[in-house]
Amino acid sequence: MQSINPATGEIIRAYRPHTDEEAARRVEKAHACFAKWKTVPFSDRAEKMRAAAAVLRKRKHEFALLMTEEMGKLIGAGEAEIEKCALVCDYYAENAENFLADKPVKTEARQSFITYQPLGVILAIMPWNFPFWQVFRFAAPHLMAGNVGVLKHASNVCGCALAIEEVFREAGFPEGCFTTLLIGGEAAGRLIEHPHIRAVTLTGSNAAGEAVAAKAGKCLKKTVLELGGSDAYVVLADADVGAAAVECAKGRLINAGQSCIAAKRFIVMETLRPEFEKHLLDYFRTIKSGDPKNNQTQLGPLARRDLRDTLHEQVQKSIAKGAQLLLGGAVPSGPGAFYPVTVLSDVRPGMPAFDEELFGPVAAVISAANEDEAFELANASPFGLGGAIFTSDIARAEKLAKTRLDAGQVFVNAFVRSDPRLPFGGIKSSGYGRELSTLGIKEFVNAKTVYIA
Repeated sequence: MQSINPATGEIIRAYRPHTDEEAARRVEKAHACFAKWKTVPFSDRAEKMRAAAAVLRKRKHEFALLMTEEMGKLIGAGEAEIEKCALVCDYYAENAENFLADKPVKTEARQSFITYQPLGVILAIMPWNFPFWQVFRFAAPHLMAGNVGVLKHASNVCGCALAIEEVFREAGFPEGCFTTLLIGGEAAGRLIEHPHIRAVTLTGSNAAGEAVAAKAGKCLKKTVLELGGSDAYVVLADADVGAAAVECAKGRLINAGQSCIAAKRFIVMETLRPEFEKHLLDYFRTIKSGDPKNNQTQLGPLARRDLRDTLHEQVQKSIAKGAQLLLGGAVPSGPGAFYPVTVLSDVRPGMPAFDEELFGPVAAVISAANEDEAFELANASPFGLGGAIFTSDIARAEKLAKTRLDAGQVFVNAFVRSDPRLPFGGIKSSGYGRELSTLGIKEFVNAKTVYIA
């Protein structure tokens, strides 16, 4: 396993993977830890979780720099990601006990209630694009619930994976409560069969999700899957076009466009399209690409050259099928995995820019003759992770957000983002289950009925 700096192409460090036997031993140690950890009071778990938040804040720049070097994240964005991880630790330290309190249910019994009990060892298979946040949004709730976690991270961010284990160790969590495994995808698939793995959570590609769901299903183990997205942003006729274009542009460039919930398809009323495209291009032309360690840089490299090459191929195929190139679209010379901000117009179903997830700074502008067609186009996707609606009629927007857009989360006049207080997840090919909020912490607990006659 190697960490390669995507801005320079230089190898940072190589790591020796754990063997199947080593991984199994670590799972056994995690299981032994669970037997004690599940009995620890919420107050003691919360004390350690707040300590983890403090470690994150203390080492914020160090961890942000690690993300920049391993996957090209802008240094400022990396620091913001660490702050968000600390926030989710504090959030569940404060709220987990209340979220999982016994719930009385009135029946004929003397007493009946639902109690929420932890399951055991949870395997987390996580991606490289938000290498700390993806892990902490799993770990904070489920460790607070009394479970223990083992992490299989993406192979290009091994340094981040080991650093996260350090955070929990430094915060005083017992050995085995959170364990990083340096293993590949095939080894992770075999590990799902281990009798002490009780559930699996995965954020990643649809292919990975299908493979994990099949394996876990065969073993009768619960899964939560957060997969790809092709978020549609619908700009209605009464929207503030300039403000909408800027918000769409910002949403498209999150993490250099490498986000499942990044804005991807902009569906605009045909009468507004020329003005929308002008504002979009004006904003994108101001974006400064370069060294992600420089605080003035607004667009860094993609995480790997193969990902950049795949993105460029999707752009070229879309153009060949009739999409109009308004900006970018050319692979820059020089080292690194850079790709320019790119805008495609006249995008239609049947093109990769419409049908597939474009994981990079490529915006697809799609025309709609009317509102009904706009939502038909928005929903004509296998994905259903997030979406947005831009309109000046807020009362109507509430109804549209509830009923017209098929997605796990819909934002009005703002780009989609995750928040510890709100459930996060998708429908259709974007996966199932929820993370964050009170729903997320209840995904991997036993909702046990107790009936006392």
